[in-house]
Amino acid sequence: MLKVDVVTAFPDMLAGPLGQSIVGRAQKAGVLKLGFTNPRDFTEDKHHTLDDRPYGGGPGMLMKAEPLYRAIKSLRKKNSVVILTSPRGQTFTQALAKKLAKKKHLIFVCGHYEGIDERVYPEMDMEVSLGDFILTGGELASAVMIDAVTRLLPGTFKKQDVTVSESFEDGLLEAPQYTRPEVWRGKRVPQVLLSGHHKQMEAWKREKALELTKKYRPDLLNTSQAKKAAVNKSVKKKAVKTADKPAAKTARKTKKQTKK
Repeated sequence: MLKVDVVTAFPDMLAGPLGQSIVGRAQKAGVLKLGFTNPRDFTEDKHHTLDDRPYGGGPGMLMKAEPLYRAIKSLRKKNSVVILTSPRGQTFTQALAKKLAKKKHLIFVCGHYEGIDERVYPEMDMEVSLGDFILTGGELASAVMIDAVTRLLPGTFKKQDVTVSESFEDGLLEAPQYTRPEVWRGKRVPQVLLSGHHKQMEAWKREKALELTKKYRPDLLNTSQAKKAAVNKSVKKKAVKTADKPAAKTARKTKKQTKK
């Protein structure tokens, strides 16, 4: 079971969405244990002040160091990984989701307002960003990462291989998919998917995955996994051509011998 704690001043932003669908089912199945800790509970003034003006001036307010520090300390264990949602962090990827899914305890710290006091950064084991854009706070970013990680936990899905062929799993986008009816508004499901020939279907999916990746995300083809997939496809094509050549030569020789 993976234990996930979220340090947030706005737990209601997360509790509802993460209680639904796959993440909700994972919690009910005992695969994921999710908790929320409000840093306001670690303030000492009567107003439960969580933010203050930045030294040196500037717009907005910063989250104070002490409440965040105490909230993290109350949760951290030997096997904990503390993750701050931050625009200066590494970009979240499927590869990182896989690494996090192997951990025992994740603590997501959600920044808010204009950020957090610099002096509390050493308490973080990792800083992660969803991309080059700005959110109001780290809550939604944390929800996205928790969802991505939960999908990879054993027991989340009844069928363990559900996530194996999804986009980014082998460095490629996923191949096109179709469901019933077989013909919809004049558009038919590709015949190969109706053939029942599993090797042909897998070859078709691989080919289409490469085509879609080249068209929409050519940057992914720079990854080692994607390169390997492209090389394998090329090798298979060459193997087929090579296998055809001897047969063709034999056929030509037979014709010449017949003429003689």
